[in-house]
Amino acid sequence: RRPQSGSLSYEFSKNEFQDLRLSTIANFQGQESLVIRLLEIQTEMVLEKSTLLPQELEMMQRLIQYKSGLILFSGPVNSGKTTTMYELVRNRMKQSKMQVISIEDPVEIKEDNFLQIQVNEKAGNTYENSLKASLRHHPDIIIVGEIRDEETARMAIRGALTGHLIIASIHAKNAEGVIARMNELEVSLEMLQQTILAIVFQKLVPIYCGLCEDNCQIYCTHHPINSKRAALYDVLTSEEFQSLRIDNVKEFKVERPRSFNQLLRKVLVYGFISEETYYQYYIP
Repeated sequence: RRPQSGSLSYEFSKNEFQDLRLSTIANFQGQESLVIRLLEIQTEMVLEKSTLLPQELEMMQRLIQYKSGLILFSGPVNSGKTTTMYELVRNRMKQSKMQVISIEDPVEIKEDNFLQIQVNEKAGNTYENSLKASLRHHPDIIIVGEIRDEETARMAIRGALTGHLIIASIHAKNAEGVIARMNELEVSLEMLQQTILAIVFQKLVPIYCGLCEDNCQIYCTHHPINSKRAALYDVLTSEEFQSLRIDNVKEFKVERPRSFNQLLRKVLVYGFISEETYYQYYIP
């Protein structure tokens, strides 16, 4: 049986709904595994309260003020990339009215102030086609749920070059790996150097609790239920990126004082995380 995925809104009581994402896969014996992910319905979130180190968040808040360019987010699944992108844009919209278009598969966070487009590849509504059409609607900001292929990557670059602020996510091991991933998708280093404002890599790490003497447990009241994990951001700035030599893009390594591993070490020293968590989340 083919693997399947989908989403639905389940009414568990009158006028109360829970958004679900479902994924199913079968083994060779016909036994099926089903994963149901409950999407937390959040109208608004204060990023300052869910961030371990504020300096990187302040950098992102400055970057979101630009009128054009490309900001790429990367991180593992369920690391809060969509939440971060949405909250940064929401805070930007409080300063002035803006036309914001999001293209996602599926739409995870409902936001009435955004024009939200859901990808439907069977109907021909792909990331590429949606992004191409969005550019004709004079958006100030376009949020792309994921850059998956060469065409979407090229359209994101085109959007940034034509005066739009493009915020997108892409899968990579770390911030430096995003550059190699975009290069793999046939985006030249020269094009990236013209468009990139920053590359943000993030992970949600469990918070150490003195009462639990371990990661804060679900039943512990020391930290609120939504504060048992916090985001750790690594922001690779355009200035650092500009110093990259063209001939070593696939082996791009630069010693940065605020790389993800350096920041992970810092929060360990501060006592925010346990030593076990440090080794689990360290990027070799």
